[in-house]
Amino acid sequence: MRRAALPVAALAAALALAGCGSDRGSGEPELSVSAAYMPQPVAADMAAGFLTVTNKGGEQDELTSVSSAIGKVTMHSTSGGTMVERTSFEVPAHGRLVFRSGANHLMFEKLERKPRQGQTVTLKLGFAKSGPLTVEMPVRSATYNPSTGH
Repeated sequence: MRRAALPVAALAAALALAGCGSDRGSGEPELSVSAAYMPQPVAADMAAGFLTVTNKGGEQDELTSVSSAIGKVTMHSTSGGTMVERTSFEVPAHGRLVFRSGANHLMFEKLERKPRQGQTVTLKLGFAKSGPLTVEMPVRSATYNPSTGH
């Protein structure tokens, strides 16, 4: 009976130790940005921007600031046709924060220059827990729609 207890105890210890390891995708936030774009603005001093922040980590984070050298950037949500300026957005663990037309979006105001199709706009995203991310946002045609590719 003593011989059977030893392998069972060793297996239990191995399983307990395996649970203590830190595997990728858990713990701290792991942020990346994709699908960034700005439709070429029609107004000389205002534009919109869209992107997706993905968090592969096991802890949520919060987008707390967005800045760009071309002008002031604010974050907005749209619900029921009403646009509301926000100071932050949650980036859920193992989830995404999506900025898209008609929903959450970035507003560029008091533009230093009007971005043109084919150019890029540099953004700096600030987070509550993670370090800042620099994003190169391409300027697309004013009618660009990522779901159709036009």
